[in-house]
Amino acid sequence: MALRFWKYLFIRPKSLCRSTPALCFCRKPDAENPKPRLSAWLGLILGLIAAAACASVPYTNRRQLLLVSEGREVSMGYQMFQQIRRQYRPDPDPEINYLVNQVGRRLAAVADRPDFAWEFVVFKDDKIANAFCLPGGKVGVFTGILKYTQDETGMATVISHETAHVLARHAGERLSHSMLTQMGGLGLSLGLGGLNPYAGQAVMQGYGLGTQMGILLPYSRKQEYEADRIGLILMAKAGYDPAGAIDFWERMMKKDKSQMPQVLSSHPSDANRILAMREFLPQAREHYRVMPVAAQAQAAPPPPPRVETRMSP
Repeated sequence: MALRFWKYLFIRPKSLCRSTPALCFCRKPDAENPKPRLSAWLGLILGLIAAAACASVPYTNRRQLLLVSEGREVSMGYQMFQQIRRQYRPDPDPEINYLVNQVGRRLAAVADRPDFAWEFVVFKDDKIANAFCLPGGKVGVFTGILKYTQDETGMATVISHETAHVLARHAGERLSHSMLTQMGGLGLSLGLGGLNPYAGQAVMQGYGLGTQMGILLPYSRKQEYEADRIGLILMAKAGYDPAGAIDFWERMMKKDKSQMPQVLSSHPSDANRILAMREFLPQAREHYRVMPVAAQAQAAPPPPPRVETRMSP
């Protein structure tokens, strides 16, 4: 069906124009057709792209739009990871590195992505309370988050949430939405070709604000909620009690006392995400299995070397 459409689009434009004059942009301008309707064609092409690029998010089965290949996402993730490694210094503390690698490898074992080149690095910056997972399995944890994770379950909460973003391909989805938004803006600007320049500028500004507030930010918050849910499932499958995630987010909520209104933020408020996680906990606990000690040892890295101090005589 798609091949037949493109055949008519490129090989038989005149017959297509006669059957669908509203979509014609190859005719010369006249009284009935004052200017080519490029925006109509652009809308049709966007619709075809959207229909051809739909995918499903694992665990939630939500339909999503992806215009970027996963291979491209992984390549971009590797490049970004190298830039971060040049910008921030790895933390040499063996105990912290052991904890992060132990938790990370247990979660990677249940993520069902053996094609990823998993790597877990601790970056020394006590002012950054954050972590990330890039496409391809490159995970970074900044030491500023340690005062909120506090234990192994807290660390599992952070890494599982970041890993969930990658498994759900949220980065590719955000990039795809941005691409569609830019194409929509192009179509709108073409349609406003004969309008007063000041009025056209006002319309374009309204379009930019509308897409930001009405599409991009709400979708970003939806992705955060989704990553919370998938993260709880990953925690449970790796043998961590998902209820422990609530404790971590409550500690984070005390940190972020002056949050901006949720409608203006790319993230949901801590209170709302805690409420959503409490509601989802029964479903997450269905995946909860205590990981056998042998499996934990297989997933974990070698323990850090013990440093012995000798008493001087």
